[in-house]
Amino acid sequence: MFEQIEEFNDTIAERRADPDPQVRATVKYRRPISIATMHRIRATLRHALNMAMRQDRLIDFNPAAVLEMAAYTRPKPMVWTEDRVRAWQEDFRTYRETEKQRRGGRRVDPIDAYTSVPRPSPVMVWTPAHTRRFLREAKAHRLFALYQLIALRGLRRGEACGLRWKEVNLDGHVLTVNWQLVQLAWAVHEGTPKTDASVRTIALDSDTAQLLRAHRQQQLQERLAMGEAWTDTGFVFTQPDGTRLHPQHISDQFLWLAYLAGLPPIRLHDLRHGAASLMLAAGVEMKVVQKTLGHTSSAFTADTYTSVYPQVAMAAAEKTAAPLFGEEDQTEPGKLISLRS
Repeated sequence: MFEQIEEFNDTIAERRADPDPQVRATVKYRRPISIATMHRIRATLRHALNMAMRQDRLIDFNPAAVLEMAAYTRPKPMVWTEDRVRAWQEDFRTYRETEKQRRGGRRVDPIDAYTSVPRPSPVMVWTPAHTRRFLREAKAHRLFALYQLIALRGLRRGEACGLRWKEVNLDGHVLTVNWQLVQLAWAVHEGTPKTDASVRTIALDSDTAQLLRAHRQQQLQERLAMGEAWTDTGFVFTQPDGTRLHPQHISDQFLWLAYLAGLPPIRLHDLRHGAASLMLAAGVEMKVVQKTLGHTSSAFTADTYTSVYPQVAMAAAEKTAAPLFGEEDQTEPGKLISLRS
């Protein structure tokens, strides 16, 4: 099985690098199976085979228990600092020129190049200035409210696409996450959130609540324009005819908007990482960040979001040094407590 998975991953990599756009299109929405997923597959197999050994006595040996796999280390989020951005921009220009020459002068798809250049980490986070720049670029987009909701409140893509109006209380400035849209290959399924902790109530800031009000008015205008062709799905974010969104469409639009804004690339899911970093930079307690993101424990949240913005790290360093190198201690020498016995 795992050999077939590796062959599958190799096929995707080869086709993505093929100069023929029709060949690349065959794997456009196919993602390689990651080491993390393979570890989960092995764990499921190991559990099922253990049950077969203990209960049904079908086998007397569990091959999944001795299967050796490459170790998986969860990538840590890294911030797009100025130095990293400059290095990536240079690599991006070089990559486009190289690809153009390799293709005999034919046009290179900018988004393909934008997403193909290696990044310092698989998980990259924009600075607050980057996020502001993106939101300015996305402001004219009909799904601007969705992107701001992810950027500030850290919803997962499927949770944002699956959000329904009956779960939104604009007067109370809260929304409840208890549903999501899940993409499997290209097919979309409606389902419950990722874990029990993912079912949660999230507070909204005044600006985002007002933006959702404006989005609802826009949706009502679209409904009137469509007339009987409108499909009442109850979703907050829909196609212009009321039908549900396809999650991949949201990701594709995000990449295009980020590219147009001249920003270094991140995944749509990394907006969620950015929301976590923003909350931590603002001094929000770790437990509150955990509940907002829908993590099962604050330990996981702390372990995942150890990357902070450079400005925050510098401020923390200054605060730490202040007692030693700040203003002189005015305590009278005679009042010092002796530590000698």
